[in-house]
Order: sequence, then structure tokens, then C-alpha cells
Amino acid sequence: MTRAFVFPGQGAQTIGMGKALAEAYPASQAVFDEVDEALGEKLSTLIWEGEIADLTLTQNAQPALMATSMAAMRALEAEGVSVTDATFVAGHSLGEYSALAAAGTLSIADTARLLRTRGQAMQSAVPVGQGAMAAILGLDLDAVRAVAEEAAQGEVCQAANDNDSTQVVVSGTKAAVERAAVIAKEKGAKRAVMLPVSAPFHCALMQPAADVMAEALAAVEFKAPAVPLVANVRAEAVSDPDLIRQLLVEQVTGSVRWRESVQYMAAQGVTETWEIGAGKALSGMIRKIDRTIAGKAVGTPDDVQNVVQAES
Repeated sequence: MTRAFVFPGQGAQTIGMGKALAEAYPASQAVFDEVDEALGEKLSTLIWEGEIADLTLTQNAQPALMATSMAAMRALEAEGVSVTDATFVAGHSLGEYSALAAAGTLSIADTARLLRTRGQAMQSAVPVGQGAMAAILGLDLDAVRAVAEEAAQGEVCQAANDNDSTQVVVSGTKAAVERAAVIAKEKGAKRAVMLPVSAPFHCALMQPAADVMAEALAAVEFKAPAVPLVANVRAEAVSDPDLIRQLLVEQVTGSVRWRESVQYMAAQGVTETWEIGAGKALSGMIRKIDRTIAGKAVGTPDDVQNVVQAES
């Protein structure tokens, strides 16, 4: 069985995530300690005992989700499972950073600081209320691109996340995205849902954040990943550290090509994915993209035990 480890993005956060892992595995607790130290604050207290509204703030959600994914990864390692037991790593948006931390390209401390910077930069790139995102359900990527182009009318409106064959997310200025939601329904979309996000991610409006990240990423050491990364903006495997750094900058304004990434991994023989960290959203998307790929969620001590026992 050929396996890929995949890492969730924003929206998967919940209060209490990773706590059971930290209680069960000293190596998992050490991840949260390292993130707290890197950020100079007790992010772990917010993750485990805080308010969901505070955790959902982009600057908190991004390092928090990475910490939870890495806590799960360290638990797996404690049970004898290595990242090299996977053929590829991949992550959805911020999950790409978690994937790179798991593969040894970035240290946990550097990843936490980069994601804090990324979250702050993405939040401040567009004043609150001026941007928006909407999930278009029931139209394919080409149809949604046509909708976005028609809706733009001189403003920004782009296909931001190609999540699966039934869901494409558009991002841009609020008025343009609202127009896209109306046009999409006229073109046969089952639904068009405005998303509760604080900024219009993965579109041209994020260019100020991309500039910030170019500078931040240039200052951090990148090592070759232990296994190749299937990059969001390329939907193919990359291993060169300098190229990965460049693609992380492009990712801020570029589309998350998740559907194509999963199809690429399937074409390379992947038959199973382990979703490392919070939630099961990616597993649901993967099932819609390719039903021949078996998905397992690994976010609790029980999940870790289940996958390890299945291996033995």
C-alpha cells in the first residue's frame, strides 16, 4: 500500500484539539511547549481552554493547527511510524507548512513563527469587511473560473481553492464575490455559500502578504524534505528547498490545487492517505476526488493506536 500523509488547513480548528495527544505522549507535549516558546506566549492554553473566536483568528489558527498536526506526527513516531513511511506529504494551504515541518524541511519553532507572521500578514493585507470568500457547490473548476471572470467587473474575483469535484472556493473583493455567488446559482450551482473568513485568501488581494512572506521565508533555513512535497500551486511533487521556498510565496496569492494534487498522488500509485492533525475535512474531499484512495484520520491517541495496530 502506497501512502501519503496530508495535513489540514484553516477551518479544522477546535478547542481542545491535541490535548489528549499531549497527555498521552511526552513528545506531543514537547511540540506544544516548543511552539509556546517560539511565539513567546501560551498558545497551548488558548488551544485547550480558550474561546473558539480567539482560536479562529488567522494568526492563532495557523500555528495552532500546525502544532496539533506535529503533535500527532510525534505520537506516530513514538509508536514507530516515520514520515518516510509515506511516499508524499501534502497540506491544504497552511497545512503545507505542517507537511514541511513533518518532513524535516522546517523546524517546528521556525514553522510556528512563519505561520504567526503569515496569519498576521494575511489578516492585515485587506481591511476587514472589504474582502470575502464563497464556496461554490456543484460546478467544476472551469465553470467557476468563468463565473469569477464575469463577476469581477474590474474588481478581484478568483478561483482560490479547487477542493474537490463538487466544491470550488472563490475569493476577492466582497462585492465581486457576492456577485459570483448569484451568477453561480444562475449557472446551475447547487449552492453558493459565503464563508465566515476574516480575509480573502489565495487571491491577488493577498499580494502585500506575499511580499511579507517572501522576506520572512528568505530568513529561514530550508532543508530537503525527507519525502517529496506535493505543492499546492503546482499539484506535483517538489523536493528542492529553494523551489519550495518560492512556491510558499506564490501560494499566498495562488490557488490551492487540492483536487489536482490528490489526482497526482493517485496517478503516482497512492492508495491511502493519513490526515495528520485536527478533523477529517481532507479525508472527505479525497473521497470525493478518488474513491479508490482509503482515508484515515490521525488526530487522537486512539487514532494513533488504530493505525499502528493496522500496520502490525
